[in-house]
Amino acid sequence: MFTVTDAGALFSLTDAAAAKVKDLMAAEDDAEQLVLRVAVRPGGCSGFTYEMFFDADVTPDDTVSEWGGVRVAIDPASAPHLKGGSLDYRDGLQGAGFAINNPNAQRSCGCGQSFS
Repeated sequence: MFTVTDAGALFSLTDAAAAKVKDLMAAEDDAEQLVLRVAVRPGGCSGFTYEMFFDADVTPDDTVSEWGGVRVAIDPASAPHLKGGSLDYRDGLQGAGFAINNPNAQRSCGCGQSFS
């Protein structure tokens, strides 16, 4: 079984991000079984990239938190890179979309898609 946390969670979602993810998840056939997987992978011009996708496979070593009805899973290798971070969603004419606020990122590339 996986761990579900909220207070003092490893990673959080703003209300706007949770609402948008919930809307996107509702369009999936098996939405009740899915979590939002947030991960860090090697790559990009700064060393690491973020990855987000819906996932039905939650492992016992994943950390899972819930925000606004959305379960978020983070694998053990990604956890140190995401600790204290959050996902936000902004809707507007400029800069619409998801953005990760990561206090562990020391620098990011010009395109904003990778960090170190």
